[in-house]
This record gives sequence, C-alpha cells and structure tokens, in this order.
Amino acid sequence: MPEEPCQCPDCRRFYREHDRLIRENPSLRQQQELNWAALQSFRTLAGRVLEDLQKSQVQSQASDSQSVAPAQPAVAGQAAPASPETDGLAQALSDLESINAHLFSIEVLMERIFDVRVPEAVEQKFHELAGELAPDPLNVDRLRLNRLLHQTPDLP
Repeated sequence: MPEEPCQCPDCRRFYREHDRLIRENPSLRQQQELNWAALQSFRTLAGRVLEDLQKSQVQSQASDSQSVAPAQPAVAGQAAPASPETDGLAQALSDLESINAHLFSIEVLMERIFDVRVPEAVEQKFHELAGELAPDPLNVDRLRLNRLLHQTPDLP
C-alpha cells in the first residue's frame, strides 16, 4: 500500500501547482513549451543576478583597495581578513555559478525533447490522462467529496 502524500503547506501548494500545470497544459507540445519557458526564465534571472552581484563585488573590492591606508602595507602572501558578509557573498556567487552551469546542461538536454513529435491520437491520450491526473478542483463532485471528507477544497 503506498504511503500517504505529505500534507504540509509546502507540499499541498506543490500538488495544487502540479495539478494546475497539467490542467492548463494537457498536451505534449504545451508541456514542452512550458518547461522550456520555465527553464529560460530561471536561467535569465539567475544569470542576471549573478552578473549584478559580480559587478557589485568588483566595485566593492576596488573601493576597498582604494581606501586602504598607505601606512599599513600589506604583508606579501597574506590576504586581508574577509568579513562574514564577504564570505557569504563569495559562497552565493559560487552557488549561482554552479546553478547556471546546471541550468545550461538541462537546456542542452531539453533541446532533445523538442525533436519529439507525436501523432494526434497520442496528443488525445495526453488530454485524456491530464483530466484523470489533475481533475478540476472546482468540479462540483470534487467539492462535495472534499466537504464529505472534512477537507478544505483545493481552490486555486
């Protein structure tokens, strides 16, 4: 017997979003386009944030190096002590670079998905099963069942 799905607020929100995406995009082509758009928006936003943070880090380092007093010469081979904020930013930049590299890899793999075309009968099967996998949360029968089971209806 399968385990009951988690009912924490985050998981329930995920289930609602999952079902909505299936209901609103019940064909192979729509799912392909949806996933491509989501990937591209993620890459665009993450890339832009990375660029801006790198620029601000370079500017910050430049202004820090100009404000160093000449009376305190730097010891060769010894870096200036980094603040916790600087360490956090460096870690965030490293993480964002890693995310962007992974997103690029996913993009390359997803390009292969767009090579797939299916006959109309298969597209109909997508539509049919989408209705079973993610029924309309506002369907009268579903709302009645939810009330009978003392659950809050899955309203969008």
